[in-house]
Amino acid sequence: MIEKTDIGDLKGIGEKTKKLFEKINIHTVGDLIRYYPHGYDVYEEAVPVSELEEDKIQTVTGAIYGRVQVSGSSRMQVTTLYVKDITGTLKVIWFRMPFLRNTLSGGGVITLRGRVVRKKTGDLVMEHPEIFYPSAKYEEKLHTLQPVYGLTSGLSNNMVMKAMKQALDGLDLTREILPDSLRLNYGLAEYNYAVRGIHFPEDKEVFYHARERLVFEEFLEFILSIRRLKEKNERLENNYPMQPRPEVETFLKSLPFELTGAQTKVWKEIEKDLGSDKTMSRLVQGDVGSGKTIVAVLALMNAAFNGCQGAMMAPTEVLARQHYENITKMFEDYDIPIKVELLTGSMTAKEKRRAYDRIECGLAKIIIGTHALIQGAVSYDNLGLVITDEQHRFGVKQRETFALKGGEPHVLVMSATPIPRTLAIILYGDLDISVIDELPANRLPIKNCVVDTGYRNTAYNFMKKQIAEGRQCYVICPMVEESETMEAENVTDYTVALQEEMGEQIRVACLHGKMKQAQKDDIMDRFGRNEIQILVSTTVIEVGIDVPNATVMMIENAERFGLAQLHQLRGRVGRGKHQSYCIFMSASKSKETKKRLDILNHSNDGFKIASEDLRLRGPGDLFGIRQSGLMNFKLGDVYQDAKILQMANEAADQLTEEDEEWIRKLPNYENAAEVVL
Repeated sequence: MIEKTDIGDLKGIGEKTKKLFEKINIHTVGDLIRYYPHGYDVYEEAVPVSELEEDKIQTVTGAIYGRVQVSGSSRMQVTTLYVKDITGTLKVIWFRMPFLRNTLSGGGVITLRGRVVRKKTGDLVMEHPEIFYPSAKYEEKLHTLQPVYGLTSGLSNNMVMKAMKQALDGLDLTREILPDSLRLNYGLAEYNYAVRGIHFPEDKEVFYHARERLVFEEFLEFILSIRRLKEKNERLENNYPMQPRPEVETFLKSLPFELTGAQTKVWKEIEKDLGSDKTMSRLVQGDVGSGKTIVAVLALMNAAFNGCQGAMMAPTEVLARQHYENITKMFEDYDIPIKVELLTGSMTAKEKRRAYDRIECGLAKIIIGTHALIQGAVSYDNLGLVITDEQHRFGVKQRETFALKGGEPHVLVMSATPIPRTLAIILYGDLDISVIDELPANRLPIKNCVVDTGYRNTAYNFMKKQIAEGRQCYVICPMVEESETMEAENVTDYTVALQEEMGEQIRVACLHGKMKQAQKDDIMDRFGRNEIQILVSTTVIEVGIDVPNATVMMIENAERFGLAQLHQLRGRVGRGKHQSYCIFMSASKSKETKKRLDILNHSNDGFKIASEDLRLRGPGDLFGIRQSGLMNFKLGDVYQDAKILQMANEAADQLTEEDEEWIRKLPNYENAAEVVL
């Protein structure tokens, strides 16, 4: 079967190239086929020079005007050309391509496609465009969608495209797994058509049709796998029955604040679960700042006072350490006699050994950590409760890991992702759902504004003023490095430019997912101590540290994110006693984009925003807007593809009733949920 063929067996892929593919987790032809583009270059009609817009990739056709010039040093040569049509003249530049002087010296008509930027002089310039010379060559690409793949150093987009075409030519034509009746019922494309259409779509309609089919299959496998998890959960007897404890009630009464009605309701649901006949599997959904952590602390205390251990897993070491310090201090302040332990990957071997000993002998009753909680030599005395956030949803493998360490613990999943209940029931079908839909009374609402790029200097001055008052700021950019195919701010260049703008007195640092975990933790730690005043980051900050002193969140290219994700990012501020602000900066002139972002301008309610996001999104949004990042689907996005998710859920109902045998033949049935979670 071609899908199982080693990637190195494809023509033109030698040992060196094979290693590059393996760096992006492509080992077989099947891995390659499922390595979907993260975007497309859409080759559209050329526009007149007078109608060019800044910060967009566009195409122009015109006559070469005057001589081609090469200037600059030998290290950074700049080639300049002027192109003229009946509406005006455009300056075009290329970097490190002096040979173009000879290539284009013949004059004539040329078509160029590239990013148009506005220089400090006010003039529009096209930078480093693709060249179609003679101009008729552009006709071959007009209206096509060229795939853009995630790459690694040394691997080009063309290399991936070439290998992909070869893989698709040898595709197994009998691969179709969906029953014909199901495909006809939902109007879904056949598999071979879909997989070709996702990589090399002839037009947007082919792309939409192909993507719908593949997303449907991905969701269907996930839903069926989740239901299998639920069946397993329902059969689990409660090995750790826990009764309500008076110490927890005493602690609650001594707090300087009262729980909201929603927090109290959710806590009572958890308390009831812990004492029931079955093992708890519960999701607590709560908007940013709704007070999920205190509910988690109550559950951990309850476990400890019932003679069990409780573990809480955080997505980063910085956050784990912060939870540990906050809980330890709280217990000291209120004389709670429970030993709290920290366990993370970066601890020394000696520190880990001591922590392991305290955990194994039962001295440590509450253990806070990262993935280190389920790895290596850690052995629990009596682990009865595990709390995770949605970054660490617990599936079969993690449950089995904990089972080997001593029994089936209760599982509580905490989620700050606002998602409408109709979708939550499908996505979290293996868990009972509780919602904290009320914010504590002392929270100051975040002040929001949606602005265009002309507001940037005003925003910078506002940030300087906030920093002068002792506050800190976040700036979010959608990309890590410069890309020739996207007109978006990028973290690395932006940080350099912003440091220059802010001056030496203000420290600016950047953070992104390509950094090593230790480096990320160090930067977040320094930001937490106010050694860094402005943190420029990608969306990796979504699950970052809690910094009450940060009061400004500025999001560049806000139009590139989904509303739910923008709301999550905004939730990094507004955590302290000071007034907080969020600036959504958009380069888009589109009325639809402004209407969409305006929802955030008028609401801080994550659930309302998620519902509006769902209502407003259409298939056209699939070009340019980032996915929500909720769950690790290869193609599907739970907001964008809500209708497909609901279709797949209906189909799962039908198949469960009619064709159990077919379900077991699904290639990813056994581990689809595990892969996503």
